[in-house]
Amino acid sequence: MHVMLTNDDGIHAPGLGALFDAFSSRHQVTVVAPDRERSAVGHGITLHQPIRFEETRVNGGMAGFAVSGTPADCVKLGLAELLDTPPDLVVSGINPGANVGINVNYSGTVAAAKEAAMAGIPAMAVSIISPGDRHVGAAARFAEALSRRVTGQALPAGTFLNVNFPDLPMDRIRGVRWSRQGAGGVARHFEKRRDPRDRIYYWQGCDSQSADDPPDVDGAALGNRYISITPIKCDMTDYDALRELARWNIPVTP
Repeated sequence: MHVMLTNDDGIHAPGLGALFDAFSSRHQVTVVAPDRERSAVGHGITLHQPIRFEETRVNGGMAGFAVSGTPADCVKLGLAELLDTPPDLVVSGINPGANVGINVNYSGTVAAAKEAAMAGIPAMAVSIISPGDRHVGAAARFAEALSRRVTGQALPAGTFLNVNFPDLPMDRIRGVRWSRQGAGGVARHFEKRRDPRDRIYYWQGCDSQSADDPPDVDGAALGNRYISITPIKCDMTDYDALRELARWNIPVTP
């Protein structure tokens, strides 16, 4: 396969390097990633300033394009300009920190995979619950094996996979669970502080998914030592609501 790799942590991130090592032994790999960390930028794209890129080599090994924009910019620019032919697959990650539940809406990692799916390219977003890189190599090898199933059996159009790993060696992971995205309430936690000039500032807290949720929810599966895989659709239409709302009689004029 021809595989395009990207992320939201920047081209020098260990998780991206682990994916490159796992995929490059079997596949043609092109790396198009942000030139710096772009975590939690969601599906933002750059409109009011130029997007630049530089061909670079990481630690004398992995070569790729370092892009000044967001993860979604990387995918858009890669598909439109930087790659000679469309890839068979786009893989985004490995993100250090889970992307489950409501955090899927904020994640640049997930947005990059979504951008690829919107363009008709099979895609996966890959994350691991740990902020470190102890088990990213094993996660990357699993992702490579999963990718062969993704391309061999064809995802539905406009659907991509959101894959999350526990921070454990593979022999302690209980299995793989197909999960639904958690839909718990948004945590609004800010830590209030004062700077040396007595001005107030805030650190925003992190939203997490509870392991007490039903076992088919992504965060619960992850907390129970399963690899969580969630199919996510780009079409966000609520079709049940659409059928109900179609019964409303809304006049054109008040």
